[in-house]
Amino acid sequence: MKIYSKEIVIQGKLIRIARLDEDTYEFPKDPESVTAALRKCGTRIDLFTFMQILPETAPRFAYPMEWGNLAVLPVSTFDHWWKSQISSFPRNRARQAEKKGVTIRETPLDDTLVRGIWEVYNECPVRQGRPFEHYGKDIEAVRSELATFPDSSIFIGAYFENNLIGFIKMTYDETLTQANMMNIVSMIKHRDKAPTNALIAQAVRSCADRRIKNLVYQSFSYGKKQGDSLSNFKEINGFKRVDLPRYYVPLTAIGWAAFHLGLHKRFSDRIPEPVLTKLRELRNAWYKRKLHSAETLS
Repeated sequence: MKIYSKEIVIQGKLIRIARLDEDTYEFPKDPESVTAALRKCGTRIDLFTFMQILPETAPRFAYPMEWGNLAVLPVSTFDHWWKSQISSFPRNRARQAEKKGVTIRETPLDDTLVRGIWEVYNECPVRQGRPFEHYGKDIEAVRSELATFPDSSIFIGAYFENNLIGFIKMTYDETLTQANMMNIVSMIKHRDKAPTNALIAQAVRSCADRRIKNLVYQSFSYGKKQGDSLSNFKEINGFKRVDLPRYYVPLTAIGWAAFHLGLHKRFSDRIPEPVLTKLRELRNAWYKRKLHSAETLS
């Protein structure tokens, strides 16, 4: 479904929640108009949710809301980030990539890049203790996903011996207020070369060159999880947690009741964090065993 040229997705069966297809990468310019159009669209939608855009962090709208968060790096110049916003550790990691023969550059989305990203995606079925969502996709599916936001996307590649070993896709908004890293993936077998650190360094440089004010690395934390290796990685590279309002606009009586009863939340958000931590450990152990078994049989 499209509303004012924006793709809208609807999730849920009992409680139907609508959001922009690329939620947190794009934002409704006029929430009132979008909400009115959703009410008239002929499809039952109980809640419409969207996050407020930077740089304003105080609530701007009177809709029901909860606090969401983003990992945000304020960008002025590359030198300021390199000398003042990060410590010696990420600097040394970025230098390590160059010393080991990794080159970093912006690159157009062409057939060569698509095939390289497809190979990166299909290196390993499990990442960060869970199935990797892009593993096993055919090359045309990868091409289609990468082709979103063609006029406002920046691709950065990490290359070793002329082969792609990691990449970033960033999209930026019309006002150059923020660039969001939609994808940042590097090959596990080249982790010793620190390609991800070098990619982030180039992302900062690319933003500074375009005078983009903020670089966003998705959420800083997810659900009740307070910290993990990924949030620590973001922090040492200069990203800070910024809390922003996430609005939930009830479009039906069911939507109003669902929000006030907390039924719009994922089931995992209602489980105590100590229990979730234990479940994550069990899940990670299961996938490690599964991956080891697959490697042994291959």
